Amino acid sequence: MTKILVATEKPFAPAAVDGIRKVCEEAGYELVLLEKYTDQADLIKAVEDVDAMIIRSDKATKEVIDAGQNLKIIVRAGAGYDNIDLQAATAKNVVAMNTPGQNSNAVAELALGMMVYLARNQYNGTAGRELKGKKLGIHAFGHVGQLVGEIAKGFGMEVYAFDPFIAKEKIEKFGVKAVDTVEELYSTCQYVSLNIPSNEKTKKSINFGLLSLMPEGATLVNTARKEVIDEDGLLAIYNERNDFKYISDIAPDCKSEIESKYEGRYFFTPKKMGAQTAEANINAGIAAARQIVNFLEKGDITFKVN
Repeated sequence: MTKILVATEKPFAPAAVDGIRKVCEEAGYELVLLEKYTDQADLIKAVEDVDAMIIRSDKATKEVIDAGQNLKIIVRAGAGYDNIDLQAATAKNVVAMNTPGQNSNAVAELALGMMVYLARNQYNGTAGRELKGKKLGIHAFGHVGQLVGEIAKGFGMEVYAFDPFIAKEKIEKFGVKAVDTVEELYSTCQYVSLNIPSNEKTKKSINFGLLSLMPEGATLVNTARKEVIDEDGLLAIYNERNDFKYISDIAPDCKSEIESKYEGRYFFTPKKMGAQTAEANINAGIAAARQIVNFLEKGDITFKVN
C-alpha cells in the first residue's frame, strides 16, 4: 500500500490531520504521522519506507531524502520551500512541491495587522498615525502581495507594486500602480511590504542603499524570510534615520541590538507567524495531500519547484 508520511515537528491542527487522512483514505493510501519529534534521526527513520512526505517547517535535508528508498514526492505545506534540499531531491528523482496561495490570506492579514499595531504605537495610549492616505509598496506581487494590496486599499492606502516577473498591465488590473524598478518602489512609498522568496539572488538584497531611498516615516514590513535582509544595512539605516521602523514575523539575528537601541521602532512576532491561523493550517495540509494524490495518480506536477 502507498504510504504518505506527515512529518511535523509543529503539528497540524487536528482538523487538518483529519482532512489529510480523508484524502489519503479515499485514494487507498496509508497515512503515517510523525509529530512533535525532537531528533532528526526520527525523521530519517520514518521516511525510509514511504512514498510521499508532507512537511511544514521541517528540514528535508539530503540525508532525509537519501533515506527515503521509495520516496517520490515531498510537499511543503506552505509557500516557502527553502527547507527542502532541491538539489538532493532532483538527484534522487524526487519531486518537490509547495502549496502556493493556501496561506496567503493569513500572511496578508498579519502584514496589515502589524502595520496598524506599530503605527498606533503598540496601543500604548499615545497618539499614533493612520494608514489612510499613505503609500504602500508591494515588493513581489504574487498571491500574498495581491491580497496585501486588496486589504490595504480598504484602509484607503495608495498601493504600488514591483514585480519583474509579472506584466505591468496584469498588476494594474488589481487597481495597483505598477512601477518600473525596485528603486522607484522604495523611493515612492512610506510602507513597503516585502514578499520575495529567499534564494541566491535575493539574500541580503534589501540593503542600506535601497532602504535609504524610502521617504520620511519609512516602515519596512517583512513577512518573507529574514535572509533577504542585509542586517548590517538594517542597523545602519536605524542608526542614520530616527524615523525608520521595521516589522517582521521572524526576528532578525540582530534583534537584541535593535531592542536595546530603538524602542518603539520595531515589532517582531515570537516565531514565524504568517501561516499561523486555523484556516491556513487546514488549507495547506489538505492541499498538500491532494497534490500528492494528483501526482501519484495522474503525474500532475503543477506545483513542482525543482
